[in-house]
Amino acid sequence: MAELFEEVSNVFFLLSEPTRLKILHSLCHGERAVNDIVTEIEASQANVSRQINMLFRAKILARRKEGTQVYYRIDDPATLGICQSVCARVSADILARSASRPEAQAPLATASA
Repeated sequence: MAELFEEVSNVFFLLSEPTRLKILHSLCHGERAVNDIVTEIEASQANVSRQINMLFRAKILARRKEGTQVYYRIDDPATLGICQSVCARVSADILARSASRPEAQAPLATASA
């Protein structure tokens, strides 16, 4: 069990970095070139490359080369499912919190004017 928990901890560590989550989100709908990912998530080339390499070494991403371009895709749909599930839950929590805030609702004076 100790080995299992260590490996699970490693997966959660990989998923705990916002840039890596943005990369996975960018790849949800298919393969993309590194420069397209960099542009989409608005991060530096060096940081994106470092984070992609971590995901690749963990076998979450796969890659292929075409000339000088390197394309990445999600190679582990289970990891993507985990991310989507957690994002959906957190998104629902955020929406619920914002709907319950008084400033999120229209003031009565403005509504009747």
